[in-house]
Amino acid sequence: MARKETSENPGRLKQIALTYKMTRRVDKSIGFVLAGVGLVTFGVLLAIGFWVGHPVYLGILGFLLAFLAMAIVFGRRAERAAFSQMEGQPGAAAAVLDNIGRGWTVTPAVAMNRQQDVVHRAVGKAGIVLVGEGSPNRVRSLIVSEKKRMARIVSGVPVHDVVVGTGEGQTELKKLRTKLLKFPRVLQGPQVTETNDRLRAMGDLMNNLPMPKGPMPRGMRMPKGPTRR
Repeated sequence: MARKETSENPGRLKQIALTYKMTRRVDKSIGFVLAGVGLVTFGVLLAIGFWVGHPVYLGILGFLLAFLAMAIVFGRRAERAAFSQMEGQPGAAAAVLDNIGRGWTVTPAVAMNRQQDVVHRAVGKAGIVLVGEGSPNRVRSLIVSEKKRMARIVSGVPVHDVVVGTGEGQTELKKLRTKLLKFPRVLQGPQVTETNDRLRAMGDLMNNLPMPKGPMPRGMRMPKGPTRR
């Protein structure tokens, strides 16, 4: 057991170090921000300790709270840096959807064109959510086509659509998960299972196309031929 814990700790520390380096490439002030948060938190608790006559106890508490505050700030800024690097890359929305959490079944790239505009599908208690990324006009056409295709198989199930982007009427990548979780839950577990089964039986065009996880390389080309069936 001790050997296992010893072997895991270096891995976690290495992961934290890599995350910090990645964040610092985007957020140059991360080090100063973390140091400031830690010092201010510790200083305030220590000052209160001297004021009430218990500097040792409040100093220890201040140290622990400073560490916690630094961890929270670091986590948020690291997440923001990761989203900023993913923003605009094909397949970035699929990477976010893949981590949306339990209760959702995500199928990436149910529709795509040669310009790498792509539509992903998520099914949960909110119904069906089609998430498009790419050129707004082209991706909305893909979403409309996908809705028509699903209408023949699934009826009575709410279908939402989201276009990822920073323009008007679009959803920023960092807000995508929150957007999906805010949709009202109208389906029960068995209905979600039935919907998934029906969609799975319908088949997805991209099932036989090898799709990399996460953002796709910009140089990737679609095979020639029809993009729908």
